[in-house]
Amino acid sequence: MKVLIAGGAGYIGSTIASACLDAGVTPVIVDNLATGRREFTKDRIFYEGGIENGDLIDQVFQEHPEINAVVLCAALINVPESVSDPVGYYRDNVSNSLSLVSHLIRHGCTRMVFSSSASVYRTGDTPEVDEDAVMDPLSPYARTKVVCEWMFEDVANASPLGVLSLRYFNPIGADPELRTGLQLPRPSHALGKMITAMEEGVPFEITGTDYPTRDGTGVRDYIHVWDLAAAHLLALEKFDEILSSNRRHEVINLGTGRGTTVRELVDAFNAVVDTPLAVVEAPRRPGDSAGAYASRAKAERLLGWTASRSVTDGIRDSLRWAALRSDLLGR
Repeated sequence: MKVLIAGGAGYIGSTIASACLDAGVTPVIVDNLATGRREFTKDRIFYEGGIENGDLIDQVFQEHPEINAVVLCAALINVPESVSDPVGYYRDNVSNSLSLVSHLIRHGCTRMVFSSSASVYRTGDTPEVDEDAVMDPLSPYARTKVVCEWMFEDVANASPLGVLSLRYFNPIGADPELRTGLQLPRPSHALGKMITAMEEGVPFEITGTDYPTRDGTGVRDYIHVWDLAAAHLLALEKFDEILSSNRRHEVINLGTGRGTTVRELVDAFNAVVDTPLAVVEAPRRPGDSAGAYASRAKAERLLGWTASRSVTDGIRDSLRWAALRSDLLGR
């Protein structure tokens, strides 16, 4: 079995590719390397270029006609950057994804797994959100995910294409074998900023302390990226079982079902490292939200999947990867 992974040189896409290889599935990677890393494609089938490039996608399918499913991970994901550059985000995340879908339909590929996001949900109504919760995206990045889901649902209802939209909560950690991990030297999410602060010997900045949560800081559902990859394998395996002739688009949360506040994440981090991290408080960032955690019932029912790794596991693997990242990838 071959699977096309669009964005397969990025953090999540490359981890899914590793999980595919371990399971005997051959990943075929397409990535323009805007944020992905060539190092993550070593010894893997790789095509450099954008997913909107019809000639490139034609070449991929001509050379690998066995491809029978696509995992779409290609996207820009930085929330503050999306606020300052919405045009770039709508172009890359929406327009280019639509171009890819048209190429898939042309080649008779009828299965797509889409990397969506829990940032589509309105937070504050309840800390636990299921797939029927109200959507109220607060940033251009999150809105691109909503637009893509709506777009894919419309396309699926009018074509042979079926789509599973997997709404990720907050991935952390790395491939346990350290083949791949978070490629950015200065990541924008909380755990990445903690590691950067530790490396630079400066305090970690908690952005937002007045949210309606148990300690005033944002709450997130931190899921190990290897658990996330395992869910994609199950989605590919059970794809035809989940979708039917009259329901061609389905959304599924991928999270642990447990919420962790920023202060709790700091405490977990400090329990793992030798020198505790100092913290300072700062105002909220544009586009940020109080956050939430996943209802995992649907993932358990449709995929037979639950997360097996803890937040502490994710912190440890993130630290292990960070210690190697600059040697493997450079600065």
